[in-house]
Amino acid sequence: MKKTGITSSAWPTRSRLPLMFAALAITLAPVAMPHAGHAQGIVRGAQEGSYEGNRVAGPVGGVVGGAIGAGVGGAMGAVEGVLGLPEPHWHHRCHGYSDGYGRFHCYRYY
Repeated sequence: MKKTGITSSAWPTRSRLPLMFAALAITLAPVAMPHAGHAQGIVRGAQEGSYEGNRVAGPVGGVVGGAIGAGVGGAMGAVEGVLGLPEPHWHHRCHGYSDGYGRFHCYRYY
């Protein structure tokens, strides 16, 4: 019986494909991050809650309304952002146009 010994071995060759995917993911990650304009739910909710609370119940109502509005606004912003829900808009039951003053004019009803 012959005995053969291995005198050298080569390192296993690795594919560059996982490295390329990792580099691509790192490169495109900043594109997927939300922008500052998407974080308006908390601020707007706090502003509207504070305004309504102050109008109804005075300064104490303004503080409480601001805190509740910030919580609800942040939650709604997160849900809409995660699920990709569109902003609610007023839909007219007619065909028409908006003039320069923001008023909607119907020219045909359906």
